Amino acid sequence: MATKTAVPVKMFGRHLYQLKNLTEAQNLSPQIWRIGAMPRLYNTESNLEETATTTEKAAPTSSPEVERLMKELADAKEQHSDLLDKYRRSLAETENMRARLNKQIADAKMFGIQVFCRDLLDVADTLGHATQAVPKDKLADNLDLKNLFEGLSMTKACLLQVFKRHGLEPFNPINEKFNPNLHEALFEIEDKNVDANTIVDVTKLGYILHKRCIRPALVGVAK
Repeated sequence: MATKTAVPVKMFGRHLYQLKNLTEAQNLSPQIWRIGAMPRLYNTESNLEETATTTEKAAPTSSPEVERLMKELADAKEQHSDLLDKYRRSLAETENMRARLNKQIADAKMFGIQVFCRDLLDVADTLGHATQAVPKDKLADNLDLKNLFEGLSMTKACLLQVFKRHGLEPFNPINEKFNPNLHEALFEIEDKNVDANTIVDVTKLGYILHKRCIRPALVGVAK
């Protein structure tokens, strides 16, 4: 056991002697070999942690290059947000424009015949007045008058069917409340049997094209 211990001690003494000679050759003070002044030739784990901490403290937390990059990043984010907002607004405006154009196209398809229908309303009014003017009590005695009345009635019915096929329908507002959006008052009649502003006479029927009034009914209103 003593022999095993002596070998490392001997080797350590030999290395120490060689280091001493090297130091004397470089004119270093022999005091360095005192135990208290001998430098540490190794680093422990704690020394490594202390070295890393010291390095972190010594390293600069910011530099002009880092600040420039951070500023460029902030500007890029702001520009991205601005462009994204403009893109979304452009999409919304495009969608609104598309919806308006689709509505205008649909309205053009539905109400493109509005002027033509107004011109045909006079024909319908004429047929209506002609059928009303025929004396009904003479139809049985006069075959020609009866055939004329039936022909006018059939023409009027056929015309109304064409109107209905294209979304045009008449309305008779008798005994309804006066509505300035649908009716046009021509005169007032004093009638105590009905409430005021009640329609008691209709001179011309009104017409609606796809829920849009293209001609108001001409009426007489009770006062």
